Amino acid sequence: MRSNSIRTTVLAASALLAALSLTACSSGDNGSTSDNGKAGAAAPAANSAAKQAQPPAAAPEDATDVDAGTQNGATAKPKTIAQPATNAKSGGKGATGSTDRASRKTGNSTTPVTCTGANTKTAVSKVTRPVNHLLLTVTNTGNRTCYAYHAPKLRFDDAQAVFPILDASRPQAVVTLDPGQSAYASIGLSSGEDDQNNLHESKNLGVYFSGRNAEGSTGTPANLTLPAGTSWGDNGFVTYWQTEMADALQY
Repeated sequence: MRSNSIRTTVLAASALLAALSLTACSSGDNGSTSDNGKAGAAAPAANSAAKQAQPPAAAPEDATDVDAGTQNGATAKPKTIAQPATNAKSGGKGATGSTDRASRKTGNSTTPVTCTGANTKTAVSKVTRPVNHLLLTVTNTGNRTCYAYHAPKLRFDDAQAVFPILDASRPQAVVTLDPGQSAYASIGLSSGEDDQNNLHESKNLGVYFSGRNAEGSTGTPANLTLPAGTSWGDNGFVTYWQTEMADALQY
């Protein structure tokens, strides 16, 4: 009797254990009760392997090129294209200064100036034709082009008035003299209206140069010694400067 009771208890306990085992197996298949189960631990490992197998994302086509020094996690910086170094001989402050000095030198040697006694040599000579005429020759002795403006203004000895200028001899353009070139003006000492018995004899001649506006004179005058026996009348004249000697002597 007692033996049957023990056997029945054992069988009941076995049945209970079997039921509990079935319940545990059913709960483990869902994988939601614990992260430490075999099924739960296998999922993260699989996900990690999948991530490692994925290829790196392709860079966009317009991505900025970077220096090699940024490959190991450093911040990427755009490449800077190196500019060529400035050549001191062809540019820069030194070259500019040299160019400026050269320009100033060139400007000084080429900018025309007014012809005066300081940059010219003036001569007076007697001519056979026309009669009672002298010839003035002015030559540019400077290193710059000069303008022989208008007509020379003449003063015989200590005469109070400037010798009359013949307006009909005015040229079409200002006479320009390069270094070494000459211009000419003729002096008509007297005319038929002068009393040949009442002429003024002179030994010296002052030649004054006109400026652009023809008013007064400018620069240094030329002081010349006249040919012996030079006499002039009140109706004499001097022409404008001419580029050709023949043009000056036609009056």
